[in-house]
Amino acid sequence: MPLLSLERYARFVADLLHRPEVERSTLTVWSTSPYTGVAEGEVFFIGGFRLRVREELDFNAGLITAYGYEIYRGDQRLCWWDDFPHPEDKDLAVTFPHHKHIPPDIKRHRVPALEMSYTRPNLPVLIQEVLNLLRMEIVS
Repeated sequence: MPLLSLERYARFVADLLHRPEVERSTLTVWSTSPYTGVAEGEVFFIGGFRLRVREELDFNAGLITAYGYEIYRGDQRLCWWDDFPHPEDKDLAVTFPHHKHIPPDIKRHRVPALEMSYTRPNLPVLIQEVLNLLRMEIVS
């Protein structure tokens, strides 16, 4: 389980990003105490896609305690995920508090994010999302 230590999660991230579609990355994982850490930075993909990541981690509990993820193409933000609660939005109850912001009206248009979790790494899902966008671009 990668979320159980700084070393495991840093190795997990490094292995995950070692792929031909990744041009470079500033994503780093560091410790803020003996039991907590932060993963933060950007992953730059071919085709001008970029993933911004911010995670707060509790290695003692094996959890992501807070997160924010954004996907860009150039300077255009395509979507983002966050865990800011919106209890008034009944459509998001199924994945509360996890949700994704999508166009149109990206700030207010939120959909449930079934794929996001506090108990397992979210990065594989996010990288797959970028790869799907990249494939769609190639097909177009």
